[in-house]
Amino acid sequence: MEAYILENPTVLSLETDGFNEVDILESEVSLINGRTDKDTDGRIDILAKYGQEYLAIVELKLGELTDRHLWQLESYLKEKEQIFQKFSDKWDKTVSNEPKWIGIMVGKTINPDLMLKIRKGYYFNDIIPIAALTINRYQGKDGNIYVITDTYFTERIKNKDYTKYIFNGKKYGKSRLVLAVIKDYVEQNPMISFSQLKAKFPDKLQSRETFTTEKEAKSKIDRRNFMEPDELITLSDETIAVSTQWGIKNIDNFINNCKQMNITIVKSSS
Repeated sequence: MEAYILENPTVLSLETDGFNEVDILESEVSLINGRTDKDTDGRIDILAKYGQEYLAIVELKLGELTDRHLWQLESYLKEKEQIFQKFSDKWDKTVSNEPKWIGIMVGKTINPDLMLKIRKGYYFNDIIPIAALTINRYQGKDGNIYVITDTYFTERIKNKDYTKYIFNGKKYGKSRLVLAVIKDYVEQNPMISFSQLKAKFPDKLQSRETFTTEKEAKSKIDRRNFMEPDELITLSDETIAVSTQWGIKNIDNFINNCKQMNITIVKSSS
């Protein structure tokens, strides 16, 4: 499982704002006295980063996730200062001096009681959120490998941003706004190529990709693009799929880019 996740880090996405963008920083990290539940040294399976705010300790298990694995994860989280000291050079201190933390368990199945605990919004020491993922791979009759991922994660209620935006007289949420703007731009410039459009709407606006080719989007294990027939956009040399991963962290980048292109987007007052 570890090798698969290292090659496909996006399977660790928690599908919620702030926890979509995943970067794996290190694997098999040794900890001095890391197993406080057993009074021994420990080893973290994966150290990851979510966006610009969180570092994650990821604990991998081949079978069912249980409370025993939660206790092990919590023993590692107690050593977060030791971990941060080892990898402080990989943290952007211009964003914040220290990261927030999250603990993640990954297995094939999850104990029902543990699942309920996490779904209710479980926090270690009432501070660090805990999430769980189950990942299973199957070989289809066509010979292809398919991956099914279930996510168990509930954040505490916070001031979620439900801002809507008006473009060309219609009201949109963040992701649909991006889709509408790019579709309209292509309609106004029907001969534009993939590279030309990418120059207008570069990937840095989203942080990973603003859009990609339909073929590339279909090859992804976890779909993060608008893929319905009426959502795909045809260019002079490619058909593209716009990213669905837009939230409070990156939508302003897109809107500011549009302003420079004289594309008018207005925040809705209701």
